[in-house]
This record gives sequence, C-alpha cells and structure tokens, in this order.
Amino acid sequence: MEILLTNDDGIYAPGLAAMEHELKKLGNVTVVAPATEQSGVGHSVTFLSPLVCKEIFQGEHRRGWAVEGSPADCVKIGVFEFCQPRPDLIVSGINGGLNAGINVLYSGTVAAAIEGAFFGITSVAVSLEYDPHAQFETAADKARQIIEQLLKQKEEKSQLFNINMPTAAMTEETDVVVVPMGLARYGEHFIKRVDPRGRDYYWATGDPPPEPTDHETDLSAMKKGLITVTPLQFDMTQKAEFEEMKSWDLRLSD
Repeated sequence: MEILLTNDDGIYAPGLAAMEHELKKLGNVTVVAPATEQSGVGHSVTFLSPLVCKEIFQGEHRRGWAVEGSPADCVKIGVFEFCQPRPDLIVSGINGGLNAGINVLYSGTVAAAIEGAFFGITSVAVSLEYDPHAQFETAADKARQIIEQLLKQKEEKSQLFNINMPTAAMTEETDVVVVPMGLARYGEHFIKRVDPRGRDYYWATGDPPPEPTDHETDLSAMKKGLITVTPLQFDMTQKAEFEEMKSWDLRLSD
C-alpha cells in the first residue's frame, strides 16, 4: 500500500513522526508536510507565488519533503510530484490538539484529508487532545489500528474520516464510537488590551464552550473519554433545499 502522510504542525512535529512509524506497518510511507506550523489555515492553497519544496534528511534517512505552503498544498504536490505510484491512502496528523465540532471547518489537518478526498483517495485526519506531555506513540498505535479496520469495513469507493482522541484514552481502556460532527458554536468572547504603542488589540478566548446537545456528537463523546470517528463529506450542497429550489421562479427584470 502506498501512503501519503502530512499534517499541519510541520514536518518536525512529534505526532507526524509517531504516525509515520505506525503507518510503515501498513505500507510504504511518503511524508510531505509543511516546513513550518500551519494550524488553523483551513483549506488555503498557494497559487500567487512559487511553492518551494525541500527534501529533508535525518542522518541517512530521508525524512520527507518540507513544503513552504499549506497542508492542502502538501497533498496536491505530494499526489502530483512525490508519490509514485499514486497513493492508496492519505493520512493527516497526528495533530497536537483536537479537530472536532465546528473547528473541523478551520482545521488545516482536516483540510489536508479533504484535499486527498478530492482526488478520490480514502483520507483520514487524526488528532489528539492537546497535552504538553502528549503520548503520540500510543495515539499513533491506536490510530493505525482504527485505520486498518476502516479500510477493511468501508465501502469500495473512497471515503473521508476524522478521528479524534482524548488524552484520557491514552491511559485508560476506552471505546471507539462513530458519531456526527458537533455543530454547537464556541463562544465569541474577546479580551481587549492595549499594546506598548497604545494600540488596541483583541484576544479571542473561545469562551464559553458549546452547550451540551440532546444527541451524541464528537464533542460530547470525547468528554466521556471516547475515541471518535466521523465520516465527512466535502459536497456542501444542501440536497433537500436544492430539490425545493429547482421549482422556484427566479428571474431578472428587463
């Protein structure tokens, strides 16, 4: 199996190294990752400037390709230039910090997986709750086991998955659950301060956290210490609304 591995924390991130080690048990791994951290860049791509790529070595071992661009850039250039033959699987992560709920829309980690799905390649985003002493090796082992099972049980067509792991799941026995993405909004509170030059600036806090919902989501499941798997899609067309709107009479006046 040919595997393309990327992330948004940068090519030197420990989560990337841990995931590479585990994925080598499944096949040949090519690493194409941002040269520097690209957290929160979403699905941005580089097209107004050249995309600089540098081959990185760790001793005699080729670490992979460092790309002066976004996670989505890494997948694009990886598929077109660095993965021969074309990858069978794309994995993005392990991200240091969860990518669940509405944060999926901002995540560079998830965007890289979505980019892989654009190519018709099964893609998986993997994230671990932030911890200064994060157990990336343990998380990578669990992620690899889940990915193996997803590949065996999924439909024949390519699919897109988002895996999130709470810190508690690294030290305790836990279950893996398939749940939808939470849609509750995070707070939009800003703290106003003044810098040394007398200019106002604002620091987003993300408070208050989302309110609990009456149904299980990735956010509520992780609060219980569960590892979550969410199937995603990038087709943003609202299908039911589209069918209704086809009968609407929309026209411009003369």
